[in-house]
Amino acid sequence: MIDVNYSAGRLSFSHVLGRGFIYGCLIFCAVIYMMPFLIMLSTSVRPLAEIKSGTIIAFPREITFDAWTKAWGEACIGTKCSGLSSHFWISLKVVIPSVLVTTILGVLNGYALTKWKFRGANLVFGLMLLGCFVPFQAILLPMAQTLGVFGISNTPFGLALVLTLYGIPFSTLFFRNYYVSIPDDLVKAATIDGAGFFSTLWYIIVPLSPPIIVVNIIWQFTNMWNDFLFGASFSNGDGQPVIVALNNMVNTTTGVKEYNVDFAASIIAALPTILVYVVAGKYFIRGLTAGSVKG
Repeated sequence: MIDVNYSAGRLSFSHVLGRGFIYGCLIFCAVIYMMPFLIMLSTSVRPLAEIKSGTIIAFPREITFDAWTKAWGEACIGTKCSGLSSHFWISLKVVIPSVLVTTILGVLNGYALTKWKFRGANLVFGLMLLGCFVPFQAILLPMAQTLGVFGISNTPFGLALVLTLYGIPFSTLFFRNYYVSIPDDLVKAATIDGAGFFSTLWYIIVPLSPPIIVVNIIWQFTNMWNDFLFGASFSNGDGQPVIVALNNMVNTTTGVKEYNVDFAASIIAALPTILVYVVAGKYFIRGLTAGSVKG
């Protein structure tokens, strides 16, 4: 009896020690990974005089949010000193509709390609899949010419259209691969009960789709919000998205380089994507793995 308890005690101690080691490694990696963001956050709330008198890697002796206020509404971008505020709202106006449209079309495409197969469905899917591999640079000139023909060049609507077109192949890929795992018998049963294309989609497929919808929203929002190439190519002046405006702001110097303002502006530009991952991040891996096994 004593030997059994002793062995159990040794096993319990080894188990605790192993878990402690794993958690210690995870915490260490998390601290290393978060270090750049913590430095940015610390620098953004330090006065410029304190930064110049010390080092950029230090805890603030005095906390001030003047740099945040200036980055939002007063920092100079080129010759205009109005901060990132207007560009931030432009990005929201461009990205949110684009994400919604690509998600809706992804649902429709994935559903049609898997549950309402037609002749040549695999060929259509293959052609759409090619859109995931076309280099951005290859379509800049023809896309600019097309936007010019329709009179929407250098407008938020034109930029939203470009982002939407480039997002549709990825959405189709996500939803098509997810819907393959949904049993076809569900659709057949709904058809026997008299449900049509859209009725089956709304009452059968959509209720099963939240995990992959979250995955698509996170993927599309992150890529569209962080896009620089399309934003720099198909917008100008006051119509530029926040990422392009951030680049121009950091490269605009009027006297002393204000590192605290630059870091505050960088965090402001990253806040929406951070918020999306904080709110919906736990559903991301769940959605990616939900369709990995045929049901």
